[in-house]
Amino acid sequence: MRKLMRAEEAVRLMRDGDTVLVGGFGLCGTPLTLIDVVSEQDSVRRLTVISNNLGEAGRGLGKWLRSGHLKKAVGSYFTSNREAVSAWQKGELEIELIPQGTLAEAIRAGGAGIAGFYTKTAVGTKLAEGKEERYFRGERYLLIEAIRARVALIKAWKADTMGNLVYAATARNFNPLMATAADIVMAEVDEIVEAGELNPAEITTPHNYVDVVVRNTRYEKRGGVYVAKETSA
Repeated sequence: MRKLMRAEEAVRLMRDGDTVLVGGFGLCGTPLTLIDVVSEQDSVRRLTVISNNLGEAGRGLGKWLRSGHLKKAVGSYFTSNREAVSAWQKGELEIELIPQGTLAEAIRAGGAGIAGFYTKTAVGTKLAEGKEERYFRGERYLLIEAIRARVALIKAWKADTMGNLVYAATARNFNPLMATAADIVMAEVDEIVEAGELNPAEITTPHNYVDVVVRNTRYEKRGGVYVAKETSA
């Protein structure tokens, strides 16, 4: 499969009803161009998205919420987008809450071929309902199943033509973990260089994890924040 694609080509690899891992923490490290392109087409809907949060109202994954592409959201922090909470209260969106560290570890386990793991986090709370418990050294633990998805949309700063990825500071957040835990990994980057130009010590995600690389064409960084590029009328 050709690795360098336009975002419009890449999203054709997604299917209606897919489960999709999407990187980002708030809007930091979020593949904004890929999200925009998905929100503009109708062939892929009823998505289950696994992400730390649903962006903000009308921004990032908040666009999928407004465009009606979401069936379910699995994550740890949805109150940054009040529209997500409102949609859940109206029965328009299913939500599954997972503590943030547990979410990260479940994705890491999925990428490492581990079926599940035990944690003390959430023991005795509503989040523990229906989960298997076991005692270790006299303390209660919950069994958490690993997370994998068919597709991952991640964001990196730079890629080479082979698909090796370099992330920008904390924008790496969930992205390197998600790159290991999906059947098809699409990486959105700001810059693409020739193979061999990246410093090997800076590569966090090796190319063998990455199926598709697309360039961020819709946003630019101003003052450390991505804003939509101005388009001529």
